[in-house]
Amino acid sequence: MKSYKLSALACLLAMLTMLFAGCGSKDKAADKAPLVKTQQVGAGKLADNSSYAGTVRGRYETNMSFQVGGQIISRNVQVGSSVRAGDVLMTIDGRDVVQKSNQGDAQVAQARAQLELAQRNLSRYSQLYQENAVAAATLDQYQANYDAAFAAYQNALAQAAQGHNAMGYTNLTAGANGVVSAIAAEEGQVVAAGQTVLTLVQTNELEIEINVPENKVAEMSVGTPVTVSFWALSDKADGVVREIAPMADSAARTYKVRVSVPEPPAGMQLGMTANVSFAPKLADAEAGSAGTALLPLSAIYQDGDTPQVWVVGPDHTVSLKAVSVESFGDNQVLVHGLEATDFVVTAGVHKLREGQAVRTEADS
Repeated sequence: MKSYKLSALACLLAMLTMLFAGCGSKDKAADKAPLVKTQQVGAGKLADNSSYAGTVRGRYETNMSFQVGGQIISRNVQVGSSVRAGDVLMTIDGRDVVQKSNQGDAQVAQARAQLELAQRNLSRYSQLYQENAVAAATLDQYQANYDAAFAAYQNALAQAAQGHNAMGYTNLTAGANGVVSAIAAEEGQVVAAGQTVLTLVQTNELEIEINVPENKVAEMSVGTPVTVSFWALSDKADGVVREIAPMADSAARTYKVRVSVPEPPAGMQLGMTANVSFAPKLADAEAGSAGTALLPLSAIYQDGDTPQVWVVGPDHTVSLKAVSVESFGDNQVLVHGLEATDFVVTAGVHKLREGQAVRTEADS
């Protein structure tokens, strides 16, 4: 019986020990201050969400073609070849063109002979008319024959000149300095006059092409200044919106926007990836200037009509501070009434209470 009482007493002591130990751990856990995410007012900057990826393109991209048809007998460039004005890019077989030119010369000779005959006949019958040997109607007929022969001669001269010009169209030459961006015909292929055989991009003026969603294009206008950065270059450049497509792409439903770069950085080349950043909607106020701060929307605590924020004090306790809202951005708000040194709680603001001790990321 005595041993039973001793055992029961030992169990009771063990339970009491565990109970007190549990209470101590709970008190310890309760005493541990919650961890909050903060942002110093002076570090608040407006993130630029209006940025678009683009590609460096040439302002002038020319689809080049021969002015006469024929078989391509030589191609002197490749995709990516740099050319200068006057360089011969392709050549077609000019034998048929030469024959047409010779045919035009023969027609000129024939028309000249007919004109000379009509002139002699007119001169002869004019003299007979002066001698009253023929009627005026006869003279009028020979005058009409001469006029028709003269017109036919002029037509033959024009056709012959066109044939001579065509002899110079057998060589496709570059009209300006540029880069060949695409080739649509190969050596041995027969092409028609006006059929695109290659695309030449002039390199004297480069610009950026971006695609803007339809819900953002209304915010842009020609002449809007932008900042252009390049993935492959460390330099940035100032740009300006030059052109906005009047119609959206039928598949992507985006609008093509062209941005000119008046002073391109060194190394800017066709096809490079660029990023075009537009000026933010809200004023990018300097930290703490005139009490202005830029905070995420999640930092605003509103209980009533006055917006407030939780500020972490030097003693690591939080207190509410009233602010005035100037304007809203994308998940951001521009407010007044804070100091540059204030640390504002930016998450979980509805779980805090006045004077509560907290831990910041710097303390953990």
